[in-house]
Amino acid sequence: MKVPIGLQVWPVQKEFVADVPGTLQAIAKMGYDGVELCYYWPQVWDHADDIRKVCDGEGLKVVGSHVRYPDMQGDTLKRLIEFSQAVGQRNIIVATLPEEILLSRAKLLETAAWFNWMTTLLRAEGLRLGYHNHAKEFVPVEGGDMPWDLLIGLTVPDMIMQEDIGHVVRGNADPFVYLERYPGRAKLVHIRGFSATDPNVLVGEGDLDWQRLFKVCEGVGGTEWYIVEQSATTLSPMETAQRCLENWRKMGK
Repeated sequence: MKVPIGLQVWPVQKEFVADVPGTLQAIAKMGYDGVELCYYWPQVWDHADDIRKVCDGEGLKVVGSHVRYPDMQGDTLKRLIEFSQAVGQRNIIVATLPEEILLSRAKLLETAAWFNWMTTLLRAEGLRLGYHNHAKEFVPVEGGDMPWDLLIGLTVPDMIMQEDIGHVVRGNADPFVYLERYPGRAKLVHIRGFSATDPNVLVGEGDLDWQRLFKVCEGVGGTEWYIVEQSATTLSPMETAQRCLENWRKMGK
């Protein structure tokens, strides 16, 4: 079964916050199957019904939203749950963690326990929790453990490992190691081009073995969505998103 492709709106944030309906329509016209939002923008959290209406009209699925770690509490969490149910998204992904946590083994252990608790809370609401990496999750802390291993290895199996493939490589780690180490956890995978010599490569280009990625994600990874989050290139953000999707289709996806 073909795995759908979505776009994380962070790289096109200028266009998105200026014109939410128009940008969603443009993303659908490119041929993307879905979008991953950034909940921390008021243009998103105050307009669930409008976003749902546009996406339904364009046949665009709201896959989920990136959220800020401090927002996962109190009234903000309640509002996030209500937003998720209104917009039709199932996945809530913590976009990053403070450096003070990522540099401390003790704090990472505390955070893993918090992820377990929050996963249970959201599960009761029909939602799933996940975490998205950058490069710092692959810098060992005291004892030699990788933050990524502590955050994923010590959390419950239905906590999503949103592995950002490009960031893993940028952190001098092997993305395939973690996809295989934590089978079934990579429900949502972030994809971007990476090259050690060319900062402007797109999805489908650069140093990554793309065919191996497909095989591992769709085999042991349990991947349900691929999500493009391509860093700035010499092209405009919207042109970058378009070209990434074109390259994706050329790879037979």
